[in-house]
Amino acid sequence: MQRFHLLLLLAVLIASCGQNDTSRDKSIEGKLFIIGGGSRPEILLNRMIEEAGLWEKGYAIVLPMASEEPDTAIYYGKKQLIDLGMTRVEGLHFIRDKEPNPGWIDSLANASLIYISGGDQNRFMSTVKGTAIEEAIWMAYNHGAVIAGTSAGAAVMSEKMITGNELRYPDYSETFRNIESENIELDRGLGLITTAIIDQHFVKRSRHNRLISAVIEHPGLLGIGIDEATAILVTGNTAEVVGDSQVLVFKNPLGSKHFFKEKLGARQIRLDIYLPGDTFKILK
Repeated sequence: MQRFHLLLLLAVLIASCGQNDTSRDKSIEGKLFIIGGGSRPEILLNRMIEEAGLWEKGYAIVLPMASEEPDTAIYYGKKQLIDLGMTRVEGLHFIRDKEPNPGWIDSLANASLIYISGGDQNRFMSTVKGTAIEEAIWMAYNHGAVIAGTSAGAAVMSEKMITGNELRYPDYSETFRNIESENIELDRGLGLITTAIIDQHFVKRSRHNRLISAVIEHPGLLGIGIDEATAILVTGNTAEVVGDSQVLVFKNPLGSKHFFKEKLGARQIRLDIYLPGDTFKILK
């Protein structure tokens, strides 16, 4: 473990030499690997490692702050990579409202892969929003890193983030019961994607009502529903489906929105269903 930390510090020092602050420079981008939750098949994880270039160099950081059990999230986040032969991986558990360790921030900013665990996307953003942690994630992305996340870690990728709460119904439900106005609650995510709303566990948990509501009320945005054991790899303006299941993309090209009391209606909502290996365009 000590040897790993020494190597990590050396990598940070080398990478930091001569670098300018490119935080949130949209002209320089890494890749996004957005997983819809559930199991993570070997083909999916191998692709994530490959895209990050980790077989040759660099290191991965697991961020567990979305989880109620961060130590467990770090353990399993590391284990799935170590089992595939990737040893240069560490977990960093930043504490909400606590000044982050500068060394950890440097390590995060210079990682080749940042992996955000599942749990509660609101918990994650309450820890990183407006902090040096968020800026370090962006710095890594601007330096070419892969930013990955599963479940809650997928939801935080978009600028307008689904919180999971229904404004009209205080009792939590895994899916929306209705397609209604002023019901979906959105908050700010990391903003790595600004033109889409990401939803997860999509087919398995029948979350169609939630994402349909979102694209009716926010017609300028795509609604991207990623199923379990499935990811989208976003490179530039192209998203590729990786894994075992489907990705559903909803569009409201006419900006259609109609009402009957609180119920929402719309015309010519478009739905595309993509399979592993398919690609589609996404402006970030």
